[in-house]
Amino acid sequence: MNLYLVQHGAAKSESDDPARPLTEEGRQTVERVAEFLAARGVRIDRVEHSDKLRARQTAEILALRLRPAEGRVQVAGLAPNDDVEPTRARLMVESGALMLVGHLPHLGRLVSRLLGLDADRPVVQFQMGGVVRVERDAARTWVVRWVLPPDLVAD
Repeated sequence: MNLYLVQHGAAKSESDDPARPLTEEGRQTVERVAEFLAARGVRIDRVEHSDKLRARQTAEILALRLRPAEGRVQVAGLAPNDDVEPTRARLMVESGALMLVGHLPHLGRLVSRLLGLDADRPVVQFQMGGVVRVERDAARTWVVRWVLPPDLVAD
């Protein structure tokens, strides 16, 4: 299984807009990352995202460019402070290529748990609009395959 973990793009502050949509810069960053992934032939089956507007908007941009066969869907359990164990357990039986668009600290905790570490032991540094690819092999072992910080795909 290939899993792509994406921290949502930069969003407006809660004081600027309580819904916290993506900023223009956040939107542009995600568009560049999506274009970069598509140009390199990244294929995904489904994009899943939290119920937060900034995650949904990020997922929409990625899905538009990557055209996942099973589309884009909002799922529970991907909010910033949600317990990662239900998601980790679900991912152990998933197959194919899945992209999760979410938030910190959830994504950081999830990747740590997938790698068999304590949830609060950081393994990767996520960046807004960045992607971390992890793979699960036939022995059900997860490894970090690569990390794509968004500044690597700047104009």
